[in-house]
Amino acid sequence: MTNPTESNAWNDLLHHCADFKHEDFRLTQLFEHNDRFSEFSISHENLLLDYSKNFVTTETIDTLIGLAQEMELTDAINAMFAGEKINTTENRAALHSTCRIPEAENSNAEIVSCLQQMDSFVSAIHSGERNGYSGNKITDIVNIGIGGSDLGPAFVCEALSSFSTNDTKPHFVSNVDPADLGQVVAGLDPTTTIFIIASKSFNTLETIQNAHAAKNWLISQSGSPDCIGDHFVAITTNSAAASEFGIQEQNLFPMWEWLGGRYSLWSAIGLPIALSIGMNNFRQLLAGAHSMDKHFHSTELRKNIPVIMGLLTVWYTGFFNAHSHAVVPYSQKLQQFPAYLQQLYMESLGKSVNKNDQPVTSNTGDVLWGAAGTNAQHSFFQLLHQGTAFIPVDFVGVIKPTSDGNDAMRRQQYLLANCLSQSLALMQGNNDSSDQHKKVQGNKPSNTLLIDKLNPYNLGSLIALYEHKTYVQSVIWSINAFDQWGVQLGKVLSDDIFKALTESSSDNEFDSSTASLIKQIGEFLNY
Repeated sequence: MTNPTESNAWNDLLHHCADFKHEDFRLTQLFEHNDRFSEFSISHENLLLDYSKNFVTTETIDTLIGLAQEMELTDAINAMFAGEKINTTENRAALHSTCRIPEAENSNAEIVSCLQQMDSFVSAIHSGERNGYSGNKITDIVNIGIGGSDLGPAFVCEALSSFSTNDTKPHFVSNVDPADLGQVVAGLDPTTTIFIIASKSFNTLETIQNAHAAKNWLISQSGSPDCIGDHFVAITTNSAAASEFGIQEQNLFPMWEWLGGRYSLWSAIGLPIALSIGMNNFRQLLAGAHSMDKHFHSTELRKNIPVIMGLLTVWYTGFFNAHSHAVVPYSQKLQQFPAYLQQLYMESLGKSVNKNDQPVTSNTGDVLWGAAGTNAQHSFFQLLHQGTAFIPVDFVGVIKPTSDGNDAMRRQQYLLANCLSQSLALMQGNNDSSDQHKKVQGNKPSNTLLIDKLNPYNLGSLIALYEHKTYVQSVIWSINAFDQWGVQLGKVLSDDIFKALTESSSDNEFDSSTASLIKQIGEFLNY
């Protein structure tokens, strides 16, 4: 079936959702008659999902599972892991999970070879066997990429900074704004800095412009173009373009057409991660993700964490008109998690045409946003508690602190207390006050995810969980989670506008707004 709204389960859910929408219904009522936590929570290794604070009963879950079965979710999961070409618009498989299979079990020779190349490179940098042009030991790595070539590695490096080897410090440049690169290199020694150009095509405008600017900076600092070979590395499918740039063959790392950018941190795109935390820890990151892969692939739908989380979002998007979804990690080291998830989620699910090239008949991807707690409590939580929008929330809590000592544990417990209190407050509210402005409605749903500690293994599992959750939603909505055609038009138009901005005359005809803005920019620049 390619249209979920034509399924029997969808029709059943339309009727069932009315049970939760009458004026006097309260989420707290669902906790009065049974042990909801036992029924509506799932554990996998060191990760726990509590989804009991949602508008669900046993009937709800049964019907959502029925929807998944009508949409042939199990077959779709099997198809992904079997390497079938589930990216239908580009006729490609989506093999990101293959990157996480342990090397001893992995039959993909390209992936195994890439990991071995990464291992050798990281070892050479950390040991001082591989140095800069002056012979000084490399201390800083600047990753130049954008989108999936930046967000994933940057997030993981910060999240796992407690596991840093202290041999090399990672930095990230993504924006074509010259201030981005400028402020990164301002404090760096060119003799001890290596640049990683991460671009699948090696023609992404922002990345290549920044790469040339970095190249010019290095040459100007060193006084010789001969230093390029010792200080530039590329991760790309376009080895010819990288070689033309000046990158030596031994400094070329592979990418593959079947690996989308937002799923690529498990590949050589993760080289900054490996340089930061070491290859052993990088392999632990892969191992944690592989464990979640196995859980997703082999666990029955009802006890499958990504499946349940994906179905809950389908439930709220399709039947409660939810247009956004907040993710709030109660861990400062996970502060970039929402930004990372934004690309994964919205680039995958921001689709309006189904796999039969027909307009979708239900809401698809909602807006994902968030920030780290407790900071978020002092910014947007007012909207969550007393605003009019229906916004489900995922709370992510880490039980053990990343630093030692009684004081650290005590502050971690304050952090966790805030995490749990916010989910409780969203559910129960406070209607006791006679002052209407002080009343908190409650009746707001949330999930709580807990991991015992933030380490490479658990982080890999957490990231893979959200990857698979995203895929589940795409299957239910019958859309392709692995293309992103919507980003192309703006790139094409920017080329035309760039010509109009930089040339004295242009043959392009723009609408009056765009033409006037181009003219105004020119006047400010004294054209």
